[in-house]
Amino acid sequence: MARRLNVWRWVVLGLAALYFLVPLAASVVFTVDVPGQGVTFDAYTQIVSTAGFGSSLLLSLELALATIAIVLLLMVPAMVALRLSAPRLRPVVEVVCSLPLVVPPIAFVAGIATVLKWGPDHLSRTPLFETFVAIQNPSFPFVLVLAYVVMALPFVYRALDSGLRAVDVRTLVEAARSCGAGWPQALVRAVLPNLRGALLNAAFLTLALVLGEFTVAQLLGFQPFAVWIYSVGGSQAQLSVAVSVLSLLVTWALLLALAGVGGRTRTASSRG
Repeated sequence: MARRLNVWRWVVLGLAALYFLVPLAASVVFTVDVPGQGVTFDAYTQIVSTAGFGSSLLLSLELALATIAIVLLLMVPAMVALRLSAPRLRPVVEVVCSLPLVVPPIAFVAGIATVLKWGPDHLSRTPLFETFVAIQNPSFPFVLVLAYVVMALPFVYRALDSGLRAVDVRTLVEAARSCGAGWPQALVRAVLPNLRGALLNAAFLTLALVLGEFTVAQLLGFQPFAVWIYSVGGSQAQLSVAVSVLSLLVTWALLLALAGVGGRTRTASSRG
């Protein structure tokens, strides 16, 4: 029976690998096999020199870092407080955090655009007018960060909820408090070290979301990396596919780097 389960497990893993690797391999072949020229890597060498590559990639990374920082600063204290003080509100919070999965991105961005158009007309004589202008700065559109924080809530909530379920938060906090630690100290020194896996999972999911998000940024008129790939693809299909493959590899590299940092941190803490 166990051997049969192992066989089916390998079959499922093999089919999943084919499902993901065959399109990726086809994309790589399309970018390097040029009719009449044979195998060439010109599509990849042109990426760095293409206008907008570096700036759009840097913008996406900055948006991802800001989104990760804000969503974790919001959700971690809220989830810990929810678990300690108001466990009955957990279904309500779960429903609220799951709403971004229900609302279509088109409707979501339409609401954001309506608010951004309404603000200057009605708040032009108030200090909030400068705020509406500042959050739409093309060099760093903070409005995208706010949108991505909302879109990341379902994934961050699930990751943190799983981590908190595996930890006795109440005992950790009470032990830290009995040693004279304040609430912020108890959270940082007692709870967070036991949530490294959940925090890394939340960061993984948020990073992947921001790097691949297209609809909100495109409709609001900004150009992070995903939108730049689309704009390049309109005139240079082979270059666009090469950039897509490269972006996938960059995303994997960043995720592996985060995983490596988390693994080294866990090893150091276990040795200590």
